[in-house]
Amino acid sequence: MAKPHISGLVALLLTSMFAIIAESRASDVPQTVEVRSGTLTLRALLWRPPGKGPFPAILLNHGSGRSREELERLGPYEQQANILGPVFARHGYVFFYLFRRGVGLSANQGINAVEVMNSEFAAHGQDARNTLQLRLLENEEMSDALSGLAFLRALPEVDARDVATIGHSFGGSLTLLLAEREPNLRAVVIFSGAGYSWDRSAPLRARFLDAVAHVTAPIFFIHAANDFSLSAGKAPDARLEQLGRPHPLKLCPPVGHPPEDGHSFLYLGMNTWEPDVFALLDERMRK
Repeated sequence: MAKPHISGLVALLLTSMFAIIAESRASDVPQTVEVRSGTLTLRALLWRPPGKGPFPAILLNHGSGRSREELERLGPYEQQANILGPVFARHGYVFFYLFRRGVGLSANQGINAVEVMNSEFAAHGQDARNTLQLRLLENEEMSDALSGLAFLRALPEVDARDVATIGHSFGGSLTLLLAEREPNLRAVVIFSGAGYSWDRSAPLRARFLDAVAHVTAPIFFIHAANDFSLSAGKAPDARLEQLGRPHPLKLCPPVGHPPEDGHSFLYLGMNTWEPDVFALLDERMRK
């Protein structure tokens, strides 16, 4: 009579184990969702952690997009999303990778920022490109980011009071300006923010430093040592120190060789930044 009992117990344990494995694997598989931004229908990839919510959540603001040549050389943005999403989900965060207009899964929804800026540079030069960049950050791209944030906060599995945002490159600048408008964000993490444009655009530098002074959430700037510019992290860090505010800045070892590799630190150097970034997020978002 003991054997059926043991067999039943083993079956129960196996069923529970397989359920846990299935739930863990499910966190690696994103859902594709649609987000309205004005007249556009943007798409996003959404990862959920295993277990029951509500969960803390992360909005990821990617860079400015890729030209046709960059897509052929570097691949699509979807690859970047799939690098990050499962990692954040396994750490217990809903992760929302919004493809803004003209990028990735939203490629048929307008023209991406880098193509618009490249055209402006070709026609009118660097100063015109700089002016246009700020306009995009404050208007069209901001509209997309705000729409994504509203969508994320409205999800039933998300704790709307426990949302942070992470930005990379052009998306780092966008993230900072978004945080200036959204005082209820729990944390702001900026990878390689404005790295390419920092030394080329005095208006962007001025706007960046002005925004830093008005963001209430803690800001974490992080760069690889071989990014295009480390001043994009050091200057706002110094500004926060002047204001007597917490100002974590992490300068990490080089990733790869050229500045392009260092600028892609978010995707190429995860083993380096993962402990520090999740320590900050866990401290701010799990109280």
